[in-house]
Amino acid sequence: MNALIIGLLAETFIHPGSGRSSGAIDLPVAREAATDYPFIAGSGIKGALKDHARQQNFQQLDTLFGEPDNAGTLLAGDARLLLLPVRSLTSSYKWATCPHLLERYLRDLRRCGGSATMTLSSPPAKTVFGDGTDQLFLEERLFDITGPVPNDVITTLKTLIPHSDTRNRLDSQLVILSDDDFAWFARYGLAVQARNVLDEVTKESKNLWYEETLPPDTLLYCTIIERQTGGVNDARTLLNNQPYLQLGGNETVGQGWFALSLLTPNLQPSAEVANA
Repeated sequence: MNALIIGLLAETFIHPGSGRSSGAIDLPVAREAATDYPFIAGSGIKGALKDHARQQNFQQLDTLFGEPDNAGTLLAGDARLLLLPVRSLTSSYKWATCPHLLERYLRDLRRCGGSATMTLSSPPAKTVFGDGTDQLFLEERLFDITGPVPNDVITTLKTLIPHSDTRNRLDSQLVILSDDDFAWFARYGLAVQARNVLDEVTKESKNLWYEETLPPDTLLYCTIIERQTGGVNDARTLLNNQPYLQLGGNETVGQGWFALSLLTPNLQPSAEVANA
């Protein structure tokens, strides 16, 4: 199976909308039903890639993405969460993840024909694996640091981050929480922004609403698999020319931008992105 794994590092706020209201938040992000993890649907990934190809005047547009009566050569998977920036009251923000997210990434990697080794130990509740030996506040919750993040986890995740300066921060900013503790931050730790429409003359509010977003530096990944020979190579050529992609809503106000890291299943980044 010829496949491509794309690391998606958020450069701006991201709003992968669900199209429905949820309580006090008028426009929440799309979430998986069982886990409440934010995600971006594969249809959105494919649509953004097609728009990206159209802007680049890519010649194989219909072959790659299909037509109404003919499927294209690419299969685009959902963009799944891997690292979530979380505010810390005792240090710089932390990149939070959990054993379940790491396990799913390994499973997706194996499905694409690749392999990697990551230690999937889970810290006890109210503790984290991370840099340092003291206590750590994440939002208003207090955690004890019980040990370091395994080196194989850091090494594997670095391949999904396109910028060298950003990769170098991972050693000190990555924390692993238990699955249950991480679920709380995935549900309640996202930014909520107020948006408004003002009357052009009186400047009074005509429509105030609240929308949920993923913060900059969120790391997701997706899989691209070819149905016919050549599809993945075409996708790699397309994205190497411009390794940025815009996904989700609010693109006219600058949201939705991702920097891309393109990996073959053996975790080898493409040269253009690896040297960014």
